[in-house]
Amino acid sequence: MNTTADEPAGDRPDPDVPPPPSLPDDEPPLSPLRPRASTALIVLAVLAVGYTLWAAQAVILPILLAVFFALIGNPIIRALQRLLIPRALGALLVLMGGVAGTGLLANQLIEPAAEWARQVPRELREFAPRLRAMTKPVQAANEAAADIARATESGDAQPVQVVRTEANEPFKTLTATPRMIAAVLAVVLLTFFFMVFGENLQRNALALLPTRQQKRVTVDILNSIEREISRYVLTISVINFTVGMALAGILYLLEVPLAEALLWGTMAAVLNYAPYVGPMIGIVIMLLMGFVAFDDPWKSLLPAGIYLGLHTLEGQIITPIVLGRQMRLSPLVLILALMLFGWLWGITGLLLAVPLLVCVKIVLARIEGMEGWARLLE
Repeated sequence: MNTTADEPAGDRPDPDVPPPPSLPDDEPPLSPLRPRASTALIVLAVLAVGYTLWAAQAVILPILLAVFFALIGNPIIRALQRLLIPRALGALLVLMGGVAGTGLLANQLIEPAAEWARQVPRELREFAPRLRAMTKPVQAANEAAADIARATESGDAQPVQVVRTEANEPFKTLTATPRMIAAVLAVVLLTFFFMVFGENLQRNALALLPTRQQKRVTVDILNSIEREISRYVLTISVINFTVGMALAGILYLLEVPLAEALLWGTMAAVLNYAPYVGPMIGIVIMLLMGFVAFDDPWKSLLPAGIYLGLHTLEGQIITPIVLGRQMRLSPLVLILALMLFGWLWGITGLLLAVPLLVCVKIVLARIEGMEGWARLLE
């Protein structure tokens, strides 16, 4: 093999290796990769968002509730528009119907609730001797353990005295009531304005997106959220109403007064909007109600047992069949969401946890490359 002096053998190209591809002259240079945020920065951002959600709940919760109610009412308003009813008038009719129905239900239930609240202390005082008789073996064991502990102590030990102080706030209720009324009025007004002007707000927000593809994906996400949330709330409301009325009917057959039976049925229907947590609270309340309402210990357990049976039938058979796989959520993820939103926003957070989780799942399923995260929630 012949080589020249000015061309070393190691620098000559190998004829068996293809040359590297070259970029055309009109190809723009590759953009530099965006730097990834550090883990510490991500953790700080999550903590900042969580603190903001907690600290600004007085502003965030009315907005979220108003958006939620507007999503439910929009299909009804569009149906009224097809009947040549203007959107503002249709929103007013839907809102007035919802407020009137809630007020009528509260008016029917406030009297039995107040009566039951008045008689509970008296019934509990009468129930105290029975409870002491049932727990007498446990008390005897505790007393024996206390005697053994005292025998092992030194004689010079002095009993620890605990001084309890109670801070009375006479104006607490007086100041809380106006805030509650203002929050309710804010939710009602925001719901009305979201129903009337929400479509214009969406249209103007979509106009800010740069590409047609982003606009199409965003419209698809918004339509899916509205459709699925409306379907979910309507279906769950029908199921919860059926469970509540079934519980009320069974309690009425157990000789519970009709007004009180309707009260407990309504309570069961409302608590069923918060999966797992709501039914557990309902079972405890039904157990307390049974011991207060009935003298027979076995009959006292019937309300809690009936409520548990109805909830098991609804949660394990009826709801999965009716809603199907599309609205299925992982029980573990659901419990974590209930804990998070319940810690952030209390009872309202428990009621909003499932709709918010459904919205997150819909958004993740519609974004390319995020489908795996949506399946993670199932």
